[in-house]
Amino acid sequence: MMPVSMTISDLGELPGDVLIFGGCYSNLQATEALVAEAAARGIPAANLICTGDVVAYCTDPVATVRVVRASGAVVIAGNVERQIAAEAADCGCGFEAGSVCDRLSSGWYAFAAAACDADVRGWMAGLPDFLIFRHGPRRYAVVHGGATDIARFLWPSSGDDLFLEEFAAIEAIAGPVDGIIAGHSGIAFERVVHGKHWINAGVIGMPPHDGRQMTRFVLLTDRGAMIERLSYDAPGAAEAMVRAGLGQGYHEALITGRWPSEDVLPREMRVVQDFASG
Repeated sequence: MMPVSMTISDLGELPGDVLIFGGCYSNLQATEALVAEAAARGIPAANLICTGDVVAYCTDPVATVRVVRASGAVVIAGNVERQIAAEAADCGCGFEAGSVCDRLSSGWYAFAAAACDADVRGWMAGLPDFLIFRHGPRRYAVVHGGATDIARFLWPSSGDDLFLEEFAAIEAIAGPVDGIIAGHSGIAFERVVHGKHWINAGVIGMPPHDGRQMTRFVLLTDRGAMIERLSYDAPGAAEAMVRAGLGQGYHEALITGRWPSEDVLPREMRVVQDFASG
């Protein structure tokens, strides 16, 4: 549901390439690799944007927050930041009750919430709900899941009407935009609906259920949005999860590139189709 009052940060014009990433997911190894990638590409801190959920499944929530803050990246709040800041009982991810994601989230969320001290929670509480910026001729908004719901899942196969609903909600608050850049779902993709671009930057802390260890981020250039792959020490991140007692299945996903929670995906995106459900 859309918050009663949304906080907006306008970054103005961003010249040069812009690197946009989301879902660090407490994966310190991936976060350090992303910051190194940005430095190697010459991306200034002002052009480094995070779509939220810095903290989630993996082992190092506080260290990951520290690296992101030190990078100078502009960060918006994900649902996890909002929930931890409010000391809420669950992640607020919008998972269907009884789903694998719903069951597994209780373990990683409790771990992450317990690790975050008052300083981290205060930083999370101060994050804006979304950003506005200009890049070349286009005006973009950055949201987490959606403008109507911070934890909204939109997929490559979602209907045009759902994307148009989000554009209408953003534009009612911030005026016309040419594109929206989002995160939350964990799958990087771009859709063009009625001439407007919906770009999901994916996440860096978990592979996009494609059988590979590499994760995803987006590079916004004068040629448009380029979905890029991020290589990092996935085995090291997985081993750290096991040592921390977070061997629930997501540690294996870092290695296999397959989520333990396919039921959150639309049927057409699942590797193992659930034909019994109709």
